[in-house]
Amino acid sequence: MIEFRNVTFAYSSTDANGRAIEQGSINGLDLTIQNGEFIVLTGGSGCGKTTVTRLINGLIPHYYSGTLNGEVMIDGKSVPDTPIFETAKKVGSVFQNPRSQFFNVNTTDEIAFAAENQCCEPAEISKAITATAASMHIEKLLDRNIFELSGGEKQIIACAGINVLSPDIIVLDEPSSNLDSEAIEKLKAVLTDWKSQGKTIVIAEHRLYFLRELADRMLILENGRIAKELRSDEIKTLTLADTEQMGIRPLSLTDVTYTRENISKQDEMLTLENFVFSYKDGKHGINIPKLELPTGSIIAIIGHNGAGKSTLARNICGLEKKCKGVIKLGGKTLKAKDRLKNCYMIMQDVNHQLFTESVKDEVMLSITDKQMTDTDKLQKSTEILTQLDLSAYSDTHPMALSGGQKQRTAIASGIASSKPIIIFDEPTSGLDLAHMKQVAAEILKLHDMSKTVFIVTHDLEFILSCCDHVVRLEEGQVVEKNALDKDTYLRLRQFFEKN
Repeated sequence: MIEFRNVTFAYSSTDANGRAIEQGSINGLDLTIQNGEFIVLTGGSGCGKTTVTRLINGLIPHYYSGTLNGEVMIDGKSVPDTPIFETAKKVGSVFQNPRSQFFNVNTTDEIAFAAENQCCEPAEISKAITATAASMHIEKLLDRNIFELSGGEKQIIACAGINVLSPDIIVLDEPSSNLDSEAIEKLKAVLTDWKSQGKTIVIAEHRLYFLRELADRMLILENGRIAKELRSDEIKTLTLADTEQMGIRPLSLTDVTYTRENISKQDEMLTLENFVFSYKDGKHGINIPKLELPTGSIIAIIGHNGAGKSTLARNICGLEKKCKGVIKLGGKTLKAKDRLKNCYMIMQDVNHQLFTESVKDEVMLSITDKQMTDTDKLQKSTEILTQLDLSAYSDTHPMALSGGQKQRTAIASGIASSKPIIIFDEPTSGLDLAHMKQVAAEILKLHDMSKTVFIVTHDLEFILSCCDHVVRLEEGQVVEKNALDKDTYLRLRQFFEKN
């Protein structure tokens, strides 16, 4: 049994001037989780979901420093007073960013790592890896270089490692954030299996539709407290109107409807020609002879994990030096060096592109218009931060933010840039319903400014809220390209539901 008794926690951090500050996350939380329960934590970004998982697995206070009051107990033992290696024998963790928990380059070695760390027998580990790969259908991901995997494939590897270890308690922090529909179904199957084994599962999530049949309880957090608690029978009867009122994502993909009516029609085209790139293994990459899209469009790039979506985004930006091919924009040919000057990319892992000491400085860094004064830049950054609910964190160090807040900070930087092509790689990762809608609204403003926007995403709701074209990749090739009208919407929904 997991118990929280009047738990309050505030992270230790610093402001832009290096002064020590504390940021509250959990506030007087009382919670009991019975053995074998499946608990879903949801709510707005920064509401305390991730903090709850860190308190269970011992990362707070053993890794994340701050002020902790109250008691966190597992089977009557205090988690803060227990060495973290002891807690790890009972609690397995899947983080929001799987890269942060990897210790090996080879995928098979990584899957084995947690079990090896607990001194399990090699023969048993090998047997468990084979069984896990078969049950999760990830045989093709074995013995691969982790750095050549997509974000979704990395998340699946992290889940596989926990499956091999097989602890009694499993906490997951937004495990679906970078997964395609097929991979989510695999994850759901794993969660279903874990539940059937009687494991205690605590999962922090914004995407809820795949958890509807699994959750014993759903806890909606707000300002570090439980604002609403729903039982399994209540969860299954929630309508779209109910979830909208609660500020959470829909519980069924059939509730997600097409809302975009006015599709832009531009005479000028953005053309990709002979776009070819291959990783060292020679098996993965992209091969696009020609792709034409109207400038000023908002283009969703979809496909299964490993289809080449992020690779295409990196090549459009000019980040891959070995990419062959050119982009033609407005009659001008953009080679790799030119693309770097004309494109701004918000990466899948935004930790790679947060450089400054404050959120405000992060946004101002992206404003490269030499005709703007410092006062103008400050005013522009303030407006963007206000629009994305980040003004309260203006002087906060970006690394002290929650995952969703970091995501919005990187998005704010992209919006602030003056570049004609903006690329978002999984921009709704870590975002709740309200902030997803805010980001969609800001992207529509980029459309009004005649920016060409590419969005790599698995988020059907987000696509339907702001995109006007869809490009689907499979095995590095374009298999479908359409304007997003109602007919395309029906095919698109079928694709997400089928997979």
